[in-house]
Amino acid sequence: MVKACILLIEGTNCEEETKRALDRVGIEAEQVHLKQLTGNVSKDRQRDLLDYQILMLPGGWSSGDYVRAGAIFAARIKSRLMPPLREFMDMGNLIVGICNGFQVLTELGILPGFDGISEQPEAALTTNKPARFQCRPVYIRHENKCRITNGIEKDRVLQIPIAHAEGRFTFGEKNEEFLQRLIDNKQIIFRYCRENGEDAGEFPWNPNGSLYDIAGISNPEGNVLGMMPHPERVIDGIQEADWTRTGREEGDGRIFFESIKEHANKI
Repeated sequence: MVKACILLIEGTNCEEETKRALDRVGIEAEQVHLKQLTGNVSKDRQRDLLDYQILMLPGGWSSGDYVRAGAIFAARIKSRLMPPLREFMDMGNLIVGICNGFQVLTELGILPGFDGISEQPEAALTTNKPARFQCRPVYIRHENKCRITNGIEKDRVLQIPIAHAEGRFTFGEKNEEFLQRLIDNKQIIFRYCRENGEDAGEFPWNPNGSLYDIAGISNPEGNVLGMMPHPERVIDGIQEADWTRTGREEGDGRIFFESIKEHANKI
């Protein structure tokens, strides 16, 4: 059976929803503290990252998001877990970072990953424009397929909730140059959009001012994905904002996890 490691430390708070979503599609998921992978626990509680096929970095406020969102979690991973993490990636296993997990992956230099893992972050997920916490449903369009999202129809519009204060994707002074690289490599996986699938372009459809309406990107190889919206929070139709009108049995987040399972079974 496909096994997923949901990595957590103090401050992560979406591990339960993530485990439930994975369990619902038939993926055996385990919540694992970072110390269990670095050997800082009793022998019976230690875990090996290479025993899993999927690594999930869940949402939350890891270490209180001090310094920058995801920076401390990333620094702890970088100092103790990078050799097995590199091997995990090189084996073609899957890494998914959602919200704070996306922030961690950018801080680690794993995303965008133009030339492998960079020593310093090449992108940032910074303070929203307008500068306030956003917690509500948004629409995202599946712009390009990657290994993780191959089971989702291209251009499909999904209603997925967000909950973040620092979700504005930017390359800073290199916006123009690096955006073109993302486009050329087809690394832009999800973009914020309007309900009918048209480009978001402005607030509130683009909830945070992200460059090019970017909601999620992958690495060039397509086995690492970071996204700000929370698909794990809309597995069931009753969790959707318009459930009373649609009566759907499944939420739009379920297909995301089904797609993960579809590719993980091929590893």
